Amino acid sequence: AVVSTQSTGESRFGEVIETPLVAGGENIEVTNFNKVGYVNAYIQWKFVNRIEEQIKAFKKGFAYIIPLSKLAVFDENELEYLICGIAQIDVEDWCKYTEFKGGYSATHHVIVWFWKAIRSFDNEFKARLLQFVTGTSRVPMNGFRELQGSNGPQKFCIEKWGSPNDLPRAHTCFNRIDLPPYKDYHTLKDKLKTAVECTGGFEID
Repeated sequence: AVVSTQSTGESRFGEVIETPLVAGGENIEVTNFNKVGYVNAYIQWKFVNRIEEQIKAFKKGFAYIIPLSKLAVFDENELEYLICGIAQIDVEDWCKYTEFKGGYSATHHVIVWFWKAIRSFDNEFKARLLQFVTGTSRVPMNGFRELQGSNGPQKFCIEKWGSPNDLPRAHTCFNRIDLPPYKDYHTLKDKLKTAVECTGGFEID
């Protein structure tokens, strides 16, 4: 649908409910002048306001079991590992259900090096890399074929991007890693480790 006003529609039990993203948003047209504000307001609604009551209820119930002060020493990644643990990751299944873009293929030398690097990592680092790309360290119960993206089923994807000087970057909404065309295996492995260990967040497309 073409965005025309600073509001958004959501289907609830078959009825479309329009929500203004800013005061009077249903009467404010989206223009080049205010489009950045519209995007920021939409993200705030999508990831915060829309689920605020549910998050508050979950947080209250969670705090009843485990005082939140006890969790302050963990970041979000460590907390996921603490609650969910780390399952053994099947690299062959991961390979089988991966797709490629931008000129890469399963036999491209950079992709061969990528899987070689993955196999060389211990299970914990494999899980961290998976979390870096998909937003979660957990593999679906039936394997990588059931990996989900923001809009439903979405395979793990490796896309050719950038230059050998760049670090890999991730798009968690699409389970996609942008992998530069590195010139040798050791550079690729080092860049992967740096990207995973130094990441400060994720990218929204």
